[in-house]
Amino acid sequence: MIPFSVLDLSPVAQGSTPAEALWNSLDLARHAELLGYHRYWLAEHHGMPGIASAATAVVIGHVAAGTKTIRVGSGGIMLPNHSPLVIAEQFGTLASLYPGRIDLGLGRAPGSDLATARALRRNPLTDADTFPADVRELQAFLGPAQPGAAVQAVPGAGTGVPLWLLGSSLYSAQLAAILGLPFAFASHFAPAALLRALELYRHHFQPSAQLAKPYVMIAANVFAAETDAEARRQFSSVQQAFANLRRGAPGPVPTPVDDIDALLSPAERAQVDEALAYSAVGTAERVAEDLGLILAETRPDELLIAGHFHDHMARRRSFEIVAQVRDGMK
Repeated sequence: MIPFSVLDLSPVAQGSTPAEALWNSLDLARHAELLGYHRYWLAEHHGMPGIASAATAVVIGHVAAGTKTIRVGSGGIMLPNHSPLVIAEQFGTLASLYPGRIDLGLGRAPGSDLATARALRRNPLTDADTFPADVRELQAFLGPAQPGAAVQAVPGAGTGVPLWLLGSSLYSAQLAAILGLPFAFASHFAPAALLRALELYRHHFQPSAQLAKPYVMIAANVFAAETDAEARRQFSSVQQAFANLRRGAPGPVPTPVDDIDALLSPAERAQVDEALAYSAVGTAERVAEDLGLILAETRPDELLIAGHFHDHMARRRSFEIVAQVRDGMK
């Protein structure tokens, strides 16, 4: 069976705080490690009241320090927000502290709205244009130290932190193929181009020093519970959160409800269903069936499980059930 991994946005629930969210992330990472998940990724988002992982490298250090074996990384760092040298130093430091356990997934979106992007000193109209060059520069900083180089990442040089490209478009798939990097697709919220992107990536992949053959990870939302009704109730939190984001009113992760259709218009419900199409919601049996269909359709090398819950204990239980499903597929 392929590895299962975790994508965590450190959800800040209504009535909770970012501090609680960050400690919940560590608790879930320890739980995931015991359950046999392969890696634990955290994502960079800015100005989002429901997400506490904005300082992603700091949170990765927090999680890595509190775990022992699970790989910990970014899903992802939004590279145009940063200098490649700064990211090389940050992840070189993490790799020096936790050798063999750190991943560096890279995206080119701002991870924020336009006003926040500008506050990050980013120009949304032009900064993404330098993304391929920035990735190559970052690779060089993390590669073997070059004698006489005017600029070196310390720590960073020689750490060889493995890079991933993340995306939801054909652009990201093609760039990952050209650079010979593993590719993770954001199918948990933007699945429209998934199948075509995987086809392009696999067809055009060029072997590199890091990777000899294509390696694909796709993301899916999974909300598992003892009953289908309870799973759907928990899933309503991410449905509400996505609708609120589309309305331009992001907030803490909403409290789950029994009837999501009472809160969303038919048009909003259609948008949410389209965006969250790659989701498995229900009991272990239902989740196994849904994930089986997703895996058969996409044939990934790894599955990244997203679960943006309001209730932390329900999130812990969901990942327990998913681990049981995974083990039953072997």
